[in-house]
Amino acid sequence: MDDVLEAVGPRLKAIRTQRGLTLHQLSEATGISVSTLSRLEAGQRKPTLELLLPLARAHQVQLDELVDAPPTGDPRVHARPFKRNGATYVPLTRRPGGVQAFKMIVSAGWNNGEPNPRVHEGYDWLYVLSGQFRLVLGDKDMVLQAGEVAEFDTRVPHWFSNPGPGPAEILMLFGPQGERLHIRATTH
Repeated sequence: MDDVLEAVGPRLKAIRTQRGLTLHQLSEATGISVSTLSRLEAGQRKPTLELLLPLARAHQVQLDELVDAPPTGDPRVHARPFKRNGATYVPLTRRPGGVQAFKMIVSAGWNNGEPNPRVHEGYDWLYVLSGQFRLVLGDKDMVLQAGEVAEFDTRVPHWFSNPGPGPAEILMLFGPQGERLHIRATTH
């Protein structure tokens, strides 16, 4: 048990750095003080459920991943949907860092109004499973239909909405810091 607890600090630090977060940013997301987070990562404070639960939520990982619990042999991802800005996200991957996959579900009229494009580090790929999905990307404004795909660098100003008439379901892959999400085949 002591070995498991001693390994938690380095795992917490590795997850945080993989995600490109500072201690201050993680503190804001969890409500845990920077000094407590620092002591946890350095192994100077024992992890408790009171501390690990908000960290697992902030990193969007299961608690057993934070403490490196032995695998159960079950490869299925037991997704816990969460809501953000009126959309429902269903995580389809468990591993922190790297490419992350989500199913996004938005109701008709979601985020409609005047576009407010944003930029951030990363690379996105999206596939419309059902419904319609409006994408404003730079100076382009398009409505993607079921079966259509878009791929773009998130440093280009972008904004999404669902023009309706019904809900939309989208498969989204998010890549870190401009990493392309798949390799394109070339013909000779």
